[in-house]
Amino acid sequence: MHGLRPGAGVALATGFSAAASAAGPTKEDLLNDARSGGDVLTYGMGYQGQRFSPLNRLNADNVSKLVPVWSFSFGGEKQRGQEAQPIVHDGTIYVTGSYSRLYALDARTGDKKWQYDHRLPDGIMPCCDVVNRGAAILGDKIYFGTLDARLVALNKDTGKVVWSKKTAEYKDGYSMTAAPLIVDGKIITGNSGGEFGIIGMVEARNAETGELVWQRPTIEGNMGMLNGKESTMTGKVNASWPGDMYKTGGGATWLGGTYDPDTNLLFFGTGNPAPWNSHLRPGDNLYTSSTLAIDPATGEIKWHYQTTPHDGWDFDGVNELVSFDLKRDGKVIKAGAKADRNGFFFVLDRTNGKLLSATPFVNKITWAKGFDVETGRPVYVDENRPGNPTEGGGSDGKGKPVFAAPAFLGAKNWMPMAYSPDTDLFYVPANEWGMDIWNEPITYKKGAAYLGAGFTIKPINDDYIGALRAIDPKTGKIVWEYRNRAPLWGGVLSTAGNLVFTGTPEGFLKAFDAKTGKELWKFQTGSGVVGSPVTWEMDGEQYVAVVSGWGGAVPLWGGDVAKLVKDINQGGSLWVFKLPKA
Repeated sequence: MHGLRPGAGVALATGFSAAASAAGPTKEDLLNDARSGGDVLTYGMGYQGQRFSPLNRLNADNVSKLVPVWSFSFGGEKQRGQEAQPIVHDGTIYVTGSYSRLYALDARTGDKKWQYDHRLPDGIMPCCDVVNRGAAILGDKIYFGTLDARLVALNKDTGKVVWSKKTAEYKDGYSMTAAPLIVDGKIITGNSGGEFGIIGMVEARNAETGELVWQRPTIEGNMGMLNGKESTMTGKVNASWPGDMYKTGGGATWLGGTYDPDTNLLFFGTGNPAPWNSHLRPGDNLYTSSTLAIDPATGEIKWHYQTTPHDGWDFDGVNELVSFDLKRDGKVIKAGAKADRNGFFFVLDRTNGKLLSATPFVNKITWAKGFDVETGRPVYVDENRPGNPTEGGGSDGKGKPVFAAPAFLGAKNWMPMAYSPDTDLFYVPANEWGMDIWNEPITYKKGAAYLGAGFTIKPINDDYIGALRAIDPKTGKIVWEYRNRAPLWGGVLSTAGNLVFTGTPEGFLKAFDAKTGKELWKFQTGSGVVGSPVTWEMDGEQYVAVVSGWGGAVPLWGGDVAKLVKDINQGGSLWVFKLPKA
């Protein structure tokens, strides 16, 4: 390993020949991913992020017979949170692990083909665990982002580095945890680091060379880039930010995005404004806590919708916008749905960002009474906003605490929901919790935490925090729910077999009847499941896979809730299941 440059890594081959293998997936294959059951080529199991499989060989009638085929351990002491979604292509599973690792495994046997360990510097500053949510694939390359804010392209057959590009300075608080998105030969990524006063960004690179094509800041007043030159400014200087605060405004795009081929738009959610202390930054603070519709060719913002203007609770807005056809009043509307951290389930016209509905999907919301559909804006409960810390009355400079719900970890955090066109329902992993939150004085310092707030998260109910909820997007009504004692922190999968899969921190992967919510099957993986399950067909059989390994933001930031789950064992493994042969 001598002679490796800083930030590079090493690929370890295991029993695999680098001789020519089948060609990698094409642009057309990626476009067809949602309709094809033989592979899983995109994060979200299709560009639109519906996480729906057309396969029905495994179904509600036979899922009770599902058994494990093999399990692969990520090994070593590098466990922590495992939030990845696997990619499956031509009999190989590509899965990322904590600490910026990527594995290629034989999908039939679990044998390791190669492993890439990114060499991380000592000074990385991930806010919410050392997670990675997945990779992207095109042609002969597999791509993923790293905790030191690099984007790496590897040869899919050997794991050898093809190129590695620095996207930002990790010493300033930048990192990368989301799965990349590939559209029309460009690899499109967001960034992480909103708690450090960075500038949120969406950027596109040439997938073949890694060279930057365009870059779009998410904070007003910052200039975009196109083909090596400045393009257009995001918004206007000081339109919704005071003074120089737009230079440290946050708005990280840390969950990545979706793509809608029907409108040819990228949809990226943006994170919290910096600092959390909203008293310091009057105004809407665009484009934080929003969904941005972006032209994939130029990086220009075509429309935006801000779910929490002037966010004072760290509600973010990064949650994925899932494209779907809304059937309402005899019409079919090109819509998008978003279950926001702020507790509301939004349905938008995805062609222009107009709000169609906003309905609560958790039981307790204190910061707003609802949304005005005509203006698209929330109806605030003003007394629930943390106030000026100098008016707190305490000698420590802290402001007066308020109790707010949801907690800042969100009614739904990063964990992706699923949509079934068969049932016309969304399946949302929700959490019921609140927080005491107060503002504090804060001054920006590069590379240091930039919050200006304190908090304590608290459960609301005695018997459950997590709730998997089936939501009708036409009405916003909850059709069924499954309650879980610990918070739900993993992604959801729906299938044409009338099934919904998700994991629990208690270690179970579970399957439910998509129409009724009845629990049909569960399996104990040995550690908390906070990854996103996938399914595919191989050799005439349907497989299901999920990553197991407890971690993420809850044990790090969860306050009283973290105490409830402190005894859950960490782990790091991939589990693969199928029906036994008759």
